Amino acid sequence: MNNIYPANSANITLASEVIRKGGLVSFPTETVYGLGADVYNTQAVASIFEAKNRPHFDPLISHIADIDFLPTYAQTDDRVLALAKHFCPGPLTFILNRTDNNPAIDLACSGLNKIAVRLPDNPIALDLIRQSGVPIVAPSANKFKSVSPTTAQHVRESLGDKVNMILDGGPCRVGVESTIIDVTQKQIVLLRAGGTAVEEIESFLGEKILISDGDPNKPSAPGQLLKHYAPKKSLRINAVHKKENEFLIGFGDVKDADLNLSPSGDLKEAASNLFAYMRLADEQANDKTLAMSPIPTTGLGLAINDRIKRASYK
Repeated sequence: MNNIYPANSANITLASEVIRKGGLVSFPTETVYGLGADVYNTQAVASIFEAKNRPHFDPLISHIADIDFLPTYAQTDDRVLALAKHFCPGPLTFILNRTDNNPAIDLACSGLNKIAVRLPDNPIALDLIRQSGVPIVAPSANKFKSVSPTTAQHVRESLGDKVNMILDGGPCRVGVESTIIDVTQKQIVLLRAGGTAVEEIESFLGEKILISDGDPNKPSAPGQLLKHYAPKKSLRINAVHKKENEFLIGFGDVKDADLNLSPSGDLKEAASNLFAYMRLADEQANDKTLAMSPIPTTGLGLAINDRIKRASYK
């Protein structure tokens, strides 16, 4: 059964009906494809964990379509609203204290008193959320710990018929997940580097952000487990030279790369290609192991390095 549908208006309406009836819909965002369900439908949220084989202690992100909804869903202040108005819609997730104490969303929050929320920068995602009439909880639409999907076909290959509908909106523009910041304390803490550069947030706020890798045994946000985003083959990172029997994913002017995230050294291009190229490398490397060239740690490079560090964890 082919469950991939063009993301036209009729199919988005159909997908919103699936969400309201407790089904699962995969949809494109600017970052990666999400696996969505009604946050208030505990059985539907449980189906996400089951489909992904994801542990229940790993919280999920709620996707909303309007900034005005944020104060009704979580505790906000002037700083949070200023950040939201400046960076949203976009690849930025806020960790906030919950105001919605509906026990139905406990599963999505992994029982925590905090909630992860973001506004995706994709018209298909926003239309789906608005037509569904509820926040849509949506981790990446792939098997847990495997490479995140940036096309509808990636979702199909990873999850198959466990998804009721896959809305095909083409390749994702950013290609790495959202940046996650905890704004519940006086000083903001980065919990996951992502599509919004830390330097941009610091410049807007005029203050430094603390950086935390979190506790992999008790994550407070998605993407904090030691092994995550992993290809099937082993991956060596910061590879200056290709070893014998290695398939090299390069960055910048690398002569012997089998694939190159960005020959010109453009971090945006590299981020958008990262997950797709890790999948390609898995397919093309045959009996070789994988290696990745060094990536700068500025801008989007921080997010890329976070993903490949977790992808290479043994």
